[in-house]
Amino acid sequence: MSIGNRLREERKRIGLDQGPFGQIGGVQTVAQSNYENDKRMPDAAYLEKIAAHGADIQYIVTGVRAIAPQDLADDLKRYGDAWETLEMALEAAGRELSPAKKRKAADALYQASKAQMSMDKDKLTELVLQLAA
Repeated sequence: MSIGNRLREERKRIGLDQGPFGQIGGVQTVAQSNYENDKRMPDAAYLEKIAAHGADIQYIVTGVRAIAPQDLADDLKRYGDAWETLEMALEAAGRELSPAKKRKAADALYQASKAQMSMDKDKLTELVLQLAA
């Protein structure tokens, strides 16, 4: 996917037509169209302006989404909670795991929490024991 295609995708994600989005970046609609059709490349000043309005510049330029600070904080908390839950389940079951199995179990709990799957204590302990096997 080209820079122009990713720029169009970001504009649509933000919910603006070419004219208003171009105005944010300080360009006319025709320039915005040229950027999105890969006829011209946007300059740094344009990218800085649209970034201030929520465009993911890293994604536009590289194709890799940036991780927002809040998303990173949420993921770290979710992983920490998964690790704590794992430790409590192991203690409740009277079991121990090797570091590699703990990592696998914590990753599974993290993924479950990310998918917002809820488990009661018995199901959680059963999952931990399955992962420990």
